[in-house]
Amino acid sequence: MLNSLVNKYNIAGPRYTSYPTVPYWDNATFSLEQWKLSLKQSFIESNSKEGISLYIHLPFCESLCTFCGCNKRITKQHSVESPYIEAVLKEWQLYLELFDEKPIIKELHLGGGTPTFFSPDHLKQLIEGILKDAIKAEDHEFSFEGHPNNTTREHLQALYDVGFRRVSYGVQDYNETVQKAIHRIQPFENVKKATALARVIGYTSVGHDIIFGLPFQTLEHVKETIMKTKALLPDRLAFYSYAHVPWIKGNGQRGFKESDLPSADLKRSQYELGKQLLAEVGYEEIGMDHFALTSDSLYESMKTRRLHRNFMGYTASKTQAMIGLGVSSISDSWYGFAQNVKSIEAYYDHLKENTIPVYRGHILNDEDLIIRRHILNLMCQFETSWHSDEGYFNELPDALIRLKEMENDGLLTIDEQSVKVTLKGQPFVRNICMAFDVLLQRNKPDTQLFSMTV
Repeated sequence: MLNSLVNKYNIAGPRYTSYPTVPYWDNATFSLEQWKLSLKQSFIESNSKEGISLYIHLPFCESLCTFCGCNKRITKQHSVESPYIEAVLKEWQLYLELFDEKPIIKELHLGGGTPTFFSPDHLKQLIEGILKDAIKAEDHEFSFEGHPNNTTREHLQALYDVGFRRVSYGVQDYNETVQKAIHRIQPFENVKKATALARVIGYTSVGHDIIFGLPFQTLEHVKETIMKTKALLPDRLAFYSYAHVPWIKGNGQRGFKESDLPSADLKRSQYELGKQLLAEVGYEEIGMDHFALTSDSLYESMKTRRLHRNFMGYTASKTQAMIGLGVSSISDSWYGFAQNVKSIEAYYDHLKENTIPVYRGHILNDEDLIIRRHILNLMCQFETSWHSDEGYFNELPDALIRLKEMENDGLLTIDEQSVKVTLKGQPFVRNICMAFDVLLQRNKPDTQLFSMTV
């Protein structure tokens, strides 16, 4: 039965880190001035109540991982560090000029690329520069993505000293054949050491990222990886499907043949096995593809219905405004999205002109805002409702018709005012969200824009 559902629903679809999704942004009518106005409005409404979030993209890596879909620049020249940090701090100053009061930083995340490409001193300089004209919230959550091979005690200590308490390490898979295929060689001992160092220093949440559906990966490989993960017991886990999108990411995802990838049936079996093993260890499933121990803040946020999803994935709390700094970063004012230019050279050129380096975006209309809420509800709570006019949109009856077959397959239940995803339907939540995605339904793409949902 499971395999037949996989075959039926394994289609290309968004991961819904935003709505509207990026391919459906109205870039033609978007402008930098509109974006600034939307952010200023959001800041006035929310800064004193909940603060803001920052995402900082650090794009440099010393080598290319062939599974990676991130915006990165491959180099071994560490002379690139200082100019980039100066540019990010200048961009931050341009944002600060929009606000009448100091921003309260609730969440801050360093992503990449490889944040630990940067020296500990440079990372500390970056964060101190950010905080110099801001207020660190009492309940702040600062996190970074660490590479197990190059995250040192000095990196962990420097970031701990400026408020970081959460780190996530990209593990992917421990099998050497798989690691060679994705060009990410990192022995278990390196991950063990990096995990232990973080805990000794005082980090309260250590996460690991594990991927299924990688080239040459078998069920036994997934089991082996999770059994080794059990020995380290990270506080939270991202266990997600490899998104094979070489038509978007270029040669970086062409390091192996299509035939080297597991079939859709095998991928789903890998997921089901991994999910079962993680449950036996004591992990609770959080939203889509995430797991946490009951002692972790992500689990607590799910239980208290505060779980949120944005371009950083699932977060334990929500801020209305999120500013993305650095190349390719995406910002979210709740009323609008804006993405920075993707090349480092263009990024520097904009900042030389004292211009926030945004090149595309979308201002949400009333319909967008309603549907965004429904999709967030489904992704975070596995249910949504329209008890009031605020939750109703014109094409809701059409969405419910599209969901009827999924209800017949036992993936969800529909009543007069709500949709609830069943346990059986949770692996197909992306498909369920697609029924609400009116922009996708009105203009289905002729070419594949998204990864497969399974």
